[in-house]
Amino acid sequence: MKRAISKTELGFLAVAGLLFFLVLPALNALPESHPLHLTTFTLSLCGKYLCYAVLALSVDLLWGYTGLLSLGQCLFFSLGGYALGMYLMLKIGTRGQYHADIPDFMVFLEFIKRYPDTGGLPPHWLPFKSFWFAAAAVVWVPAVVAAIFGFLAFRSRIKGVYFSILTQALTYAACLMFFRNDFTFGGNNGLTDFKEILGFDLNAAGTRRGLFIATAVLLLATYGLCRWLTTCRFGKIQRAIRDSENRVLFSGYATANFKIFVFVVAAIIASLGGALFVPQVGIINPSEMATDKSLEAVVWVAVGGRGTLVGPILGAIGVNWLKSYATHAFPEYWLFILGALFIVMTLFFPKGIVGIPEQFRVWRARRAGPAPAAAALAPAGATEEKP
Repeated sequence: MKRAISKTELGFLAVAGLLFFLVLPALNALPESHPLHLTTFTLSLCGKYLCYAVLALSVDLLWGYTGLLSLGQCLFFSLGGYALGMYLMLKIGTRGQYHADIPDFMVFLEFIKRYPDTGGLPPHWLPFKSFWFAAAAVVWVPAVVAAIFGFLAFRSRIKGVYFSILTQALTYAACLMFFRNDFTFGGNNGLTDFKEILGFDLNAAGTRRGLFIATAVLLLATYGLCRWLTTCRFGKIQRAIRDSENRVLFSGYATANFKIFVFVVAAIIASLGGALFVPQVGIINPSEMATDKSLEAVVWVAVGGRGTLVGPILGAIGVNWLKSYATHAFPEYWLFILGALFIVMTLFFPKGIVGIPEQFRVWRARRAGPAPAAAALAPAGATEEKP
């Protein structure tokens, strides 16, 4: 089932690697007076796009290859962000507005009275003083949530639009819980004002470059993992479940186990993207897990090309770049632009951006088709010259 990497795919990986690992960090390292200098803000913005590309790959792994349209991937994206964000909040120390040992919102909400034994820090925050526990939580928290939800949903044979509605309901319920201030996660303000990570100043240009390169490594590793999964025997079963799950069931495969596994893997991938999103953007709040965010991620995949691996990356980067421009130039029209883009791509380019060259070749073949056919039907001597 192994499929060789095409020249186009290799070219894309080479250009992306050169751009992400060499060109952009090098331009950022140039002096600010240099005409080619890339600002740290722009580099962090590009890192944000790469995090969204990782999220898009998780959506495509579910929707494009397994046929599971999940409208809750941003929940797992946010869970990873909150897990690392809790560690970052505890590293602020006395440098906050209240100069206390606990985060500012805990001082404002008088957590010291609620948790006097721990100095105002909720007990479940204590382990997050360790970076390694927070890093592990980025993996196991979304994995546990996805495994429980997937077990209940797939064992009950829930699929299609009903599965999409359930994932949307799960995300909405979690969003409401996180919006509550008494849930100990900062309420609607979320977690912000981070100062350092692993002893490095988060506002330093060198730290930002390191985070950008780490995000590029994560994107490349995620791409490699998804490609391996979708080209091995598991990927063949994956696509069979997408195309005709009943036939796979009649062949003796436990499709629920396959779907639970891929749902958990996609949740972990999204969570890792969220974890690197937080230190580069500088904030994580419940709005990142709102249902409209997950719908946007589906649009990225549809625009780039569902059922491919390059497509979601192009879609996530391209649409978010367009969003950054449109919300600045035409803020009141952005949602109309996004909706029109989705409609146009769905109706006229169903295979997304990556499918446009193939559609163009088919169009050219159809235009050139009648002429050769007419020549073949002509009499043999019709084209011979008379002596």
